[in-house]
Amino acid sequence: MSFLEFRFPTCYHGTCKIPPNSPFGLAEALAYPTSAIYFKFVLARTFVSSNPLFRWLKPTDIQKVSALQLLAKDVVEGVTGGIHRSRHIGASVDFKEHRPYVHGDEIRSIDWKLFGKTDRLYIRQYEDETNVRATLVVDQSGSMNYSGSRSNRLTKHDYAIRLASCLAYLFVSQQDSVGLVTFDTAIRKHIPPRARPNHLRVCLETLANSECQAETELGGVLHQLLSLCRKRGFVILLSDCYGNAAELFKSLSMLRANNQEILLFQIMDDDEVDFPFQNRTLFRSLELKEQQLLVDPMSLRKTYLTNFNNHQEAIQNGCRQNRIDWIPVRTSESFSAVLSTYIAHRGQA
Repeated sequence: MSFLEFRFPTCYHGTCKIPPNSPFGLAEALAYPTSAIYFKFVLARTFVSSNPLFRWLKPTDIQKVSALQLLAKDVVEGVTGGIHRSRHIGASVDFKEHRPYVHGDEIRSIDWKLFGKTDRLYIRQYEDETNVRATLVVDQSGSMNYSGSRSNRLTKHDYAIRLASCLAYLFVSQQDSVGLVTFDTAIRKHIPPRARPNHLRVCLETLANSECQAETELGGVLHQLLSLCRKRGFVILLSDCYGNAAELFKSLSMLRANNQEILLFQIMDDDEVDFPFQNRTLFRSLELKEQQLLVDPMSLRKTYLTNFNNHQEAIQNGCRQNRIDWIPVRTSESFSAVLSTYIAHRGQA
């Protein structure tokens, strides 16, 4: 029998092994990523013995991601204490600056040591640290169901699910709020951001049960997010971004104007990038099942690559103009390595 192994933090020495068919749920184990004590008591009996989470979320990947901290570049607004800079000035251990005392300020905020040196009253201000709200937006249109020969049997949608799972785990582990939106022709599921540990299980199970279907128009669907993402935070889009680039960035620019920091993970298969087909091939639409075309791919390769590169250039330029982080990813890449490299890059930015 194979086992899933979880190593406790240093506060509790030892490991815990859980059989894949165990009545204990992996999602519950992940719900408390920072506390061995909670881990010990929260492994309640669940019905996840056949849960598809085991198919694509491995403890080794979780280990790699759990050590990362995704810090917001822009100032964010929150309610409970987290690790992100807030627009508000409040009580915190991080000193920010002095300002002159004015009538009505609390006397306890006066820096008496500075008063002794300058004979003037100054208030000590601190930078409040709050939690960030992150909304994971996962494309489940038909085109995301493609899987090439070099993708380790992962469709683009499978890859997006794995990446979204790691991001959800990451946000919850640093006590931030995470929500989820899945869409095709319209928004199919919306889970509002929450920071409670058991909220992670809800997000993971929703991802595990999502299916690719129909086509989509990214611009129109993302425009609907304006009514869902009203407070500052992250909007993390995981999509292949096939569609009208102008309409896509029209909606994304509105989200940016709405104080959202946007991360765009463009997920592609290697076949889409280099078009390796040589023999006569039957191409079937994954969004419109009745459409198919038998062609000689060699005669189309040059035109296809030209159009593909033009589209990628439009995506890159749109992201640069709107200050959106663009991360092109291939399904043959290790998603945990992609995430680690990107966050390390953000930390140096």
